[in-house]
Amino acid sequence: MTGPKLNEAPVMRRRPESRSQAVKTPVVSTRAVARYVRISPYKVRQVLDLIRGYDAERAQEILKFCERDAAIVVGKLLASAVANAEHDHAMIGDELFVSACYADEGPTLKRWRPRARGRATRIRKRTCHITLLVSRLPDRELQERRARRAQGVVGDRRRRRTGGAESEARGRPTRRRPEDRTPAATAPVDAEEVTLDEVLEDAEPEASTSEAAITVDTVPSEEEEAATTTEEAGQTTTSTQQSSEEESK
Repeated sequence: MTGPKLNEAPVMRRRPESRSQAVKTPVVSTRAVARYVRISPYKVRQVLDLIRGYDAERAQEILKFCERDAAIVVGKLLASAVANAEHDHAMIGDELFVSACYADEGPTLKRWRPRARGRATRIRKRTCHITLLVSRLPDRELQERRARRAQGVVGDRRRRRTGGAESEARGRPTRRRPEDRTPAATAPVDAEEVTLDEVLEDAEPEASTSEAAITVDTVPSEEEEAATTTEEAGQTTTSTQQSSEEESK
């Protein structure tokens, strides 16, 4: 990178209305440097532009879902810078943001590719030096974040308490635990008075129809069949004996 580096000065955390603003008061920063990285500085700067001005946690999320290979190196460098700040300056990792980050050109490795007619083409394998600075968020913004977080916790608790009543009032279904679910109230039914004579009159035709409808076909068992066959055989033998006696007379 030729010329003065305009992104070296620590910047305030990025806000929706402004991309970045220079800090007028001096800020204590902690840096981490990765030297002789075998990636073109042009490709690294595109990733650094994504996280400049964001807090460390948000920057890690952006790098995690970035599809560029340089995001892996920058993510490791950001973790190293946060660890340096926690170890050297006793800072809290959740209160840090990326105040500055830039990539400088390193030495270029020259290689050659053979071409037609005995010629050769130069191959430039570029390297870069990546520098990343993290700083503590301003006190005013930290107070706002803490108040917003506390208000969010209280609001969540209040929303959980009143969420069911509001949704029922609006006619929306609510998710409740099985033990919290109360059975629906049923409307009282007026029972008609029935006398004993009416009950007996209704029961008599039902009993008669049930007796008429139920018919059981008895099937003889094997023992009964055997007994009947022996009786028939005995009757036949007695009839033959009687016939033979009559013929002999």
